[in-house]
This record gives sequence, structure tokens and C-alpha cells, in this order.
Amino acid sequence: MRLGLPDAETGWAPRYNVSPGTWITGVRRREPKDEPTIDDLWWGYRPSWAGGDAPQPINARVETLATSRYFKGAFRHHRCLIPADGWYEWVPTASGKQPHFICREDRELLFLAGIWADYADGSACCAIVTEPARGPAKEIHVRMPLALAEDSLEAWLDPLLHERDAIRAAVQHLDVDLVTHWPVSKRVNRPGNDDATLLEPLKA
Repeated sequence: MRLGLPDAETGWAPRYNVSPGTWITGVRRREPKDEPTIDDLWWGYRPSWAGGDAPQPINARVETLATSRYFKGAFRHHRCLIPADGWYEWVPTASGKQPHFICREDRELLFLAGIWADYADGSACCAIVTEPARGPAKEIHVRMPLALAEDSLEAWLDPLLHERDAIRAAVQHLDVDLVTHWPVSKRVNRPGNDDATLLEPLKA
């Protein structure tokens, strides 16, 4: 049980190759007094107030989250969590980019920090917060999703936390020593491939 959502994980259909510009699972409070709920969020952040020609980023850099006009309202009032087993990054090699799967060593669920906004069609959209890569993830890419320590999940969703310093004081990173990675098949480069074999370590 996490965040007062009994057996939440058992209700999520497994996906192994989640692409930007698709619906993803998020945990959020629709209103400040609401309990956290599991919702489908469109992975591509374009608030309804921004207009149809506005950019639709999939990530939001933690360094500018509190000051960017585009993100700061969501940072103060509409923070969410994106549950994931891990994520993919690509390493340049002589034979092309090699995908790696990055996850917890114990394969426990990760909760990635996100922000959400009301979308123009009445649904909701989101972006995943990123930070400079740390620990083993730094071997693969210069940035990584902001994965949160389990005792920080409630704080990230807390509607009473508005100020950047208060949020920073209450929210902690996942211990970087818990993270590992391995190379996987280039089949992951095709969004239509979506099966458990994508996570298997690449055979030498």
C-alpha cells in the first residue's frame, strides 16, 4: 500500500515501452482537499491557458521548475507522481545508440516526480521532472528523472507545500545506490514493441 491507495499496483496494466505523447498512469490530487487518486495523464505538458500553439514538453528541468512561467503554477499547486519500474536511456556507440534499462536493484517500483495541468479537452496533461544524473545513471546520460524516496511521496503531493524552499526541505531523492542499469535489445526503439522481453539484459 502506498499513499492510501490499497492494491494500486495490481490495477495497473503492464507496459514495457511507454512513448511520449501517450496516456500514462499518474497519482495526483485533483483538488487540494482530495485524497490522491490514480488517473490517466497525457504525457506532454500544455496547460489549457497556453493555447494550441504552445510547446508540449515531456520533461521539466528541476533547476527552473519554480521560476519558469510555463511550469511554476503547476509546481506550486499541481504536483503528481508517475509510477514506473524504470526508464530507458541510450548510449552512443560505434554501432549506433545502445539502449539501457535503468531501475532499482531490488526491482521495486519507482515514483517519479511530475507536474500536471488541465488540458484543453478537459482531461489532464503532465511532464516528468528531470535533474542532473547521479550515481550509476550518470554512466548512461547527463540527466535522469527525479525519483523520490518513499517517505517523500506524501510531501510531494501535499497541497499545503507551496514554496520552493519548503518543498526542497521536505522532499528527498531516492538513494542513488539503489539504482542499476543494463543494456537491452534495440527492439525498444520501435514503439510498437511492448513486451516483457524488452527488459531482459542483452546477451553478449
